Amino acid sequence: MKPPQLFINRLGRRLIPAIPYLWMVMFFLAPFIIVFGISLAESRYGIPPYTPLLEWSPDTGLAIKAQFGNYAFLTSDPLYIRALIESIRIAGSSALICLLLGYPIALAITRAPQRSRTPLLMAIVIPFWTSFLIRVYAWVGILKTEGLANAALQGLGLIDQPLPLLHTAFSVHLGIVYSYLPFMIMPLYVSLERQDPALLEAAADLGAGAMRTFVTVTLPLSMPGVIAGLMLVFIPAVGEFVIPDLLGGPETLMIGKVLWTEFFNNRDWPLASAVAIALLVLLVAPLLWLEAIRLRRADEPS
Repeated sequence: MKPPQLFINRLGRRLIPAIPYLWMVMFFLAPFIIVFGISLAESRYGIPPYTPLLEWSPDTGLAIKAQFGNYAFLTSDPLYIRALIESIRIAGSSALICLLLGYPIALAITRAPQRSRTPLLMAIVIPFWTSFLIRVYAWVGILKTEGLANAALQGLGLIDQPLPLLHTAFSVHLGIVYSYLPFMIMPLYVSLERQDPALLEAAADLGAGAMRTFVTVTLPLSMPGVIAGLMLVFIPAVGEFVIPDLLGGPETLMIGKVLWTEFFNNRDWPLASAVAIALLVLLVAPLLWLEAIRLRRADEPS
């Protein structure tokens, strides 16, 4: 092989693995650094609406104007603590509901005939072909006082007066579960579809019933899909803004709504950036801790 061609091959082998890292640096690390820098500034009237972190003066030279007052304010104001707790509670309960609904669906798809699996998976993915905002607005029309849900219940004679379905905790949970249920089903399906059917046959030959086989074989082997599905639902649901804004009431306070208010209404970009960074740390730190535990256990001798 000629030296130039050998150099190109070696360069290519080094560049290809570097592409994912470059992507992470450009679209995760760089925005994170920018937002973190804004969180250390002070709010002001102007463009941009925050003070610069670095200032140059002929007398004092280059000075750093960073401060952590925004983070201290988050811990002292009960509004942000309440919004964070409420966001975790709603996202966690919605993720568990998605798991309870998504697991039987994923299991049924894996047990369906091979020719039926693709149409069933397509039926789950089809809602993504329409706008997320339009789908959430559709629930407004369904759940409002004169909406389809109350009209159907009254038509069946189940209720006499319309139920307050919209602008409640129920409507927020319903919107999140409807919107993020496919994110639960897909990793569960992948995990369940990879299981060896011979394991189920072996459990049956040993006298295990259907329920015991599920608890001792199917469920433990599908835990990677369960964890992946919970994370895929929980993490975006914590910062959800559209669903609680359209379907939730005044008492529904989630951190995404607080971020919107601080950024666009109060124009307090440093405080909003501090909220975003604090939320990111609270979500990522436990995941890194769990991953470290998993890697440590994997390295331990059996």
